[in-house]
Amino acid sequence: MLWTILVVLLILWLLGFSLQIGGGIIHLLLVIALVLLIINLVKGMRR
Repeated sequence: MLWTILVVLLILWLLGFSLQIGGGIIHLLLVIALVLLIINLVKGMRR
């Protein structure tokens, strides 16, 4: 589920770059996605 959300956010971010829509909101979503990815990787390493 987390990977699906990350992929969707990445696609929206790339669309925002190419179409100049959303501006800062899309970049904020990308930062949130990266934070979630890092948290997920750290939790995976602990196991």
